[in-house]
Amino acid sequence: MTSTKTYGLVLTAFGAAIIAVLAQITIPLPLVPITGQTLAIGLIVTILGLKYGTLSVLVYCLLGAIGLPVFTGMSGGLSILVGPTGGYIIGFIPTALFMGWYLNKFGYTYIHGLIANVSGMMITLAFGTIWLKFVADMSLQAAFMAGAAPFILLEMMKGVIAAWVGILVRHRLLNANLLKLV
Repeated sequence: MTSTKTYGLVLTAFGAAIIAVLAQITIPLPLVPITGQTLAIGLIVTILGLKYGTLSVLVYCLLGAIGLPVFTGMSGGLSILVGPTGGYIIGFIPTALFMGWYLNKFGYTYIHGLIANVSGMMITLAFGTIWLKFVADMSLQAAFMAGAAPFILLEMMKGVIAAWVGILVRHRLLNANLLKLV
């Protein structure tokens, strides 16, 4: 294995670990809790970019799917993915793909980081709402009111934080030659 592949694996594992740690920051609500997962997704993709950011999200989701306790509340397993909050977790993958694509295409600036992160947060909410509608047998309006409406402002704030911190950290790591994206 080349050092480039090893480096990529380390970046991916590091990203997945950060997501797992921030997922444990949670404020419980009746149906869908507020968690640090979306903030972590935004940070990791903004810092690591399309390839390693998306791979980190995929690894995180797979680790949780096989039962490792990486999801909120130290939970894991397929039962979480097919439960009411599974759509949010599954939505992390298209969120990461979109954010990484957008940042690669338009540049890693604060404004583009903000657009990518806020859009990404809305993609996650959309996936979660649609999933909640079917799993909880709710109308789309009821699913939106329970699974998206209470979180829109908070997710936008997380997007602002992830963009600001992510762009700052990315630029500092690149300038210090501590991050090499190949």
